[in-house]
Amino acid sequence: MNEAKPHQQKESINEFLKSFRTASDRKKLGLLKVLEERVEELIGLGSSLMSGVDPDLSDWTPGFILQLIHKNDENFIKNNLDCDDLSWFTASSEVGFDYSPLQQYLLNERFEDADRFTSSKLRELAGERAVKRGYVYFSEVECIPCPDLSTLNKLWIVYSRGKFGFTVQSKILDSVGGRYDKLWPRIGWKKDGVWTRYPKSFNWSIDAPNGHMPLVNQLRGVRLMDSLLNHPAFIAKC
Repeated sequence: MNEAKPHQQKESINEFLKSFRTASDRKKLGLLKVLEERVEELIGLGSSLMSGVDPDLSDWTPGFILQLIHKNDENFIKNNLDCDDLSWFTASSEVGFDYSPLQQYLLNERFEDADRFTSSKLRELAGERAVKRGYVYFSEVECIPCPDLSTLNKLWIVYSRGKFGFTVQSKILDSVGGRYDKLWPRIGWKKDGVWTRYPKSFNWSIDAPNGHMPLVNQLRGVRLMDSLLNHPAFIAKC
């Protein structure tokens, strides 16, 4: 007579979250569907959902969870996480800028709006001349405060499953031997030798190639992009 196999108890949502948060990025990506299927259990955690999670870190795990929760319950973050402006992550600024609009755009996956906001803030951070002319010179990048550039980069990372951000672009550039002619097609800014037409031909979704956003005006050459990716905020402590 065959013995009945013991019933395997379903892992609790708290146990699953613990395993999910400590898994490798590759494994996390494979578990996203499971997380989506258990969204009601996540909502049921209420104010304890983010217990022990550090909003200072550039970790995309809580960013994805917040996006998932927000899609299913628009009032959850305000009611349970004490974030009236939906800005759960720490967003430091040396000059007192408010980055809550960027968090809201990214939370809702409004990537084109987030990109426009990022470009606007880069011009403001670079100085009055950059604002007046409508773009940043490479020589002005060094004036951008480290905390602000780090914040812009961090918010893109945490709300894109680690796909977008300046440091993501930098890693891809390193992987192609520092060659910008190879970077542009890898991140979807150029195809078959032709620059991607802004804004309609860019992919404003999470399905875009890694490093696709935020945009930098590559038509002005590589010096602006190179100055950004080599800013002290990314290569050393300010």
